[in-house]
Amino acid sequence: MLTLTSQYALRALVYLAQHEKEWPIPGWHIAQQAGVPAKYLSKVLGDLVRFGVLESSPGRTGGFQLRRSPKATMLFDVLSPFERFDRRRCPFENKECSDENPCQAHRAWKKVVDAEKRFLKGTSVHQASLPARKRGKAHAG
Repeated sequence: MLTLTSQYALRALVYLAQHEKEWPIPGWHIAQQAGVPAKYLSKVLGDLVRFGVLESSPGRTGGFQLRRSPKATMLFDVLSPFERFDRRRCPFENKECSDENPCQAHRAWKKVVDAEKRFLKGTSVHQASLPARKRGKAHAG
């Protein structure tokens, strides 16, 4: 499960990806449109600038934009500043659980964590910003 900070970062970057032609976008506007508290998002966006995911420009016409295109920005890059993917603790509270000293469910849980990382490293912000395609038959006519 992602932290609230990571969820806010994703919302903000999905909004940026959907509005690429409007870059740079002021932080307050991103917060308003993404439904995130502006003060909290300001810190999150600042962290993403420091980690090289975003660029910022000051002034009245300034704001934020992705450093790379939405297609080249992977979800893993967005979340890495806020999540510890390599240090996921045992969800069963087994304090002694590790690769060297696994609990009964360790190997199965490790597969889940590894699948999560593969998904995040293989999915771009662009893909996450696209609406789901409607399924159904096309109408003739």
